[in-house]
Amino acid sequence: MYRFLLSRQWVILTLVALLLIPTMIRLGFWQMHRYEERTARNDLVAEALGAKPVPVESLTAPGKRITTHERYRTVTAKGRFDTDHEVVVRRRTNAQDKIGYHVLTPFVLDDGKVLLVNRGWIPADGPSQTEFPEVPAPPRGEITVTGRMMPDETTAASGIKDLEGLPDRQIMLINSEQEAARLDARVLGGYIVLTEPEPKGSTPEAIGKPGNEDAALNFAYAIQWWLFSAAVPVGWWILVRREKRDRESAGDVETAEAEPAPV
Repeated sequence: MYRFLLSRQWVILTLVALLLIPTMIRLGFWQMHRYEERTARNDLVAEALGAKPVPVESLTAPGKRITTHERYRTVTAKGRFDTDHEVVVRRRTNAQDKIGYHVLTPFVLDDGKVLLVNRGWIPADGPSQTEFPEVPAPPRGEITVTGRMMPDETTAASGIKDLEGLPDRQIMLINSEQEAARLDARVLGGYIVLTEPEPKGSTPEAIGKPGNEDAALNFAYAIQWWLFSAAVPVGWWILVRREKRDRESAGDVETAEAEPAPV
């Protein structure tokens, strides 16, 4: 009755179905793993952003690496901006994906250590990208700044190449070790994204808070792959029953044609 399953066509179809089932199950587990990773990252970001501000030197020090749990923590620092050693970070985009610069200004603390402060984004609309752009000045004198703690940027983590031979006072990556060598100063590890005080005239443009990753999408994909894996044997069985029915119908027709006509 089911001898047709031994035909080449049906053997191949059955093998493909047997391969698809574990593959789809594995893809479902992979998507669930991605869901758990993204959910964990979202929880870490929310926890960091919701934590109370702390003095910057309670989280970092010269040469220290900022950890995942310290990233996005709100910190405060008291000192003054050093605009004489200010640089801009090339090829940065704003919320509208316009290309420009991030303004990186050293902030000298009362004890002489230096905190790198990313003051925000400015457009690259000058006559030439080889010249230092016009940068709005920060507040003068001794002030208190507040910002989100960020780890040093590296090519491996960001995918941004650290190009050499750039114009004066332009850099590709925000890296405290490189800036410590350039400034010949004790620079705190990592840097902060400035949130307060807000700039006059809304420039430099503030860098927005990190958004949540769409973990729910990965969860939906996992369920989808598992449903597909369950549908494969059901679809295979439906095709088998249809083939059997078609063969039986064809057999009935042949039998009827082979019977002698009544005299």
